[in-house]
Amino acid sequence: MSVILAKWTIDEYHRMIDAGILSDRQVELLQGEIVEMSPESEPHAYSSDEAGEYLAKLLGERASIREAKPITLPNNSEPEPDIAIVQRLGREYKQHHPYPENIFWVIEYANSSLEKDLEIKTKIYAQAGILEYWVVNLKKQNLIIFREILNGVYTSEQTLTTGTIQSLAFPDINVAVEKIINN
Repeated sequence: MSVILAKWTIDEYHRMIDAGILSDRQVELLQGEIVEMSPESEPHAYSSDEAGEYLAKLLGERASIREAKPITLPNNSEPEPDIAIVQRLGREYKQHHPYPENIFWVIEYANSSLEKDLEIKTKIYAQAGILEYWVVNLKKQNLIIFREILNGVYTSEQTLTTGTIQSLAFPDINVAVEKIINN
């Protein structure tokens, strides 16, 4: 017996949200599938919140920091990364969530969601052309940085626990790894 999954478009997903069908669920759309999101543990919530505040101060008016808000990707995905560093488009975001061309990079904090963030979301973000994707592994207290997309796959992976890193979008700004991990 073969199983056929129903795939959803972004428009269908939005209609479900507007109709209130998903109002009591913590979900995101990943490659046309509605996927339950893991609840945030205290370390997850603390670390992502602190990093969001740090990045907002560090980047100032150069970017907006969106925490746990949807981004719209062309592969029928509307994930809600813990942090998305995006262009400051103001009221334009009343009409649509950030698209790949509006996104500088995204950060996910992972404990129970580590497998999803390292396998599924890595592919989704690379296929959508998100130039940089950071994953904070809360279990190992490290930062994994994915860059350099080739044929819809990140070809560069770097793991850091200390020091500084420059994002591709803002190479003149040093980001303290410890401030992103918040261990």
